[in-house]
Amino acid sequence: MGVRQYIRLEVKQLSNGTSCKFCREVDRRKQIYGSFLNPLHEQPGSALSGFVVKAALSGMIIAGLNSIDYIRKQIMLDTAIIGGGLSGLAIAYHLQGQGKEYALFEARERFGGRILSVSDNGMALDLGPSWYWPDTQPRITRLIAALGLEGYSQHNNGTVLNLTDPEKAPQAYPGSGVHDGAQRLVGGMGSLVQALLGKLHVDALHQGHVLSAVTDRGDHVELLFRRGENEQIITARHVVLAVPPRVLEEQVSFEPPLDKSVSQSMRATYTWMADQAKVAVTYLHSFWRKAGLAGNAFVEHGQAVLYETYDACEAQADQAALGGFIALTPALRHSYKLGMPLLINSQLVQLFGQEADEGKLHIQDWATEVYTSSTLDQMPPARHPAYNDNSLRRSFWKAKLYFSASETAQYAPGYMEGALEAGERVLYMLTGKYIETPKTTQPAAEIKPVAFRSN
Repeated sequence: MGVRQYIRLEVKQLSNGTSCKFCREVDRRKQIYGSFLNPLHEQPGSALSGFVVKAALSGMIIAGLNSIDYIRKQIMLDTAIIGGGLSGLAIAYHLQGQGKEYALFEARERFGGRILSVSDNGMALDLGPSWYWPDTQPRITRLIAALGLEGYSQHNNGTVLNLTDPEKAPQAYPGSGVHDGAQRLVGGMGSLVQALLGKLHVDALHQGHVLSAVTDRGDHVELLFRRGENEQIITARHVVLAVPPRVLEEQVSFEPPLDKSVSQSMRATYTWMADQAKVAVTYLHSFWRKAGLAGNAFVEHGQAVLYETYDACEAQADQAALGGFIALTPALRHSYKLGMPLLINSQLVQLFGQEADEGKLHIQDWATEVYTSSTLDQMPPARHPAYNDNSLRRSFWKAKLYFSASETAQYAPGYMEGALEAGERVLYMLTGKYIETPKTTQPAAEIKPVAFRSN
């Protein structure tokens, strides 16, 4: 087919409402580079769009250029970041600070990944991670300070409870400092996400882009996204996959396929907290504090609904809340879904008294989040996961493809600190520049783990 016949076919397809290659490329550029392309690309099938396509392609013919290759060269991204959680956002933040070109693509209709804060009457409730430890986590501590955010100490004052028999009252837990040194953020951890987003170019941020295929094209990588019922192709010289490895292995095809050992490593890498469910319950006042209780409790019997609770009040305790982790497996949570609020309230009443039955309940089941939890993650690990596989910490496809999910970190994997450490590793491989990190006052081995159910 001659070039002019090709143009006529493309324009005809466009006038009939069919998305042609050029239309997809222009739409891609419009999504990446913003509204300045609006006058060039109206609704498919309009006279204007057909005229512009024909004019644009004709201009390329006059220049002696192949139309689609020309467009691809002109709008090739330098770095495409897949995943709008903390690692992806931080990479975008630092690339922008260095004047580098990037675009960030997130499957959900929100950014933050496993960081999720919801509002109840103006009070921020963390249904994802709640804490960071300044003594052992320098990266997130530095980032919080750089963004002008304010932290405060997790409330630990009072008696910690321990319930070991479902037929008896809880007893005092023989220990203290459950969250020793832990800090929370004023406005919730979601304020960290919002602060990062506020520093990024709006035109570089794209929600609702579900990655389905990654293809090595030699001098660049081609990404195939689903956007509702449509598909979109993005090309980039470098691609950063800030998505849990198991989710990538299950949902995304790679061409050529990654080495078998790499795929095995991806499947073996448990997605941190992906089988967990978290609750937050708001109250008119912190009645447990008045009773001399810390809000911390551990439930250690076979009928447990919550295996741990903690005080989730805001810094000044003007608004009160308890937080907790559900003990039931994803399968049991699904079976008891309708009765879950009653079961949770009953457990809280047993721990803290009748006033605990007067709250407003929020539940986040991460096992139901398809972009967080893979099929393999539905089965809780038998022990605390180890992230000691280095195979996902290198680059692939001749330094065009990188993994940066928190699970790939060498330091504090699974934590927000790990998400930033993994991002720093990738940033160095991309730019050759280190992000200066202050020294910790404690070794990594002494990091206080967040609650993790091991049975």
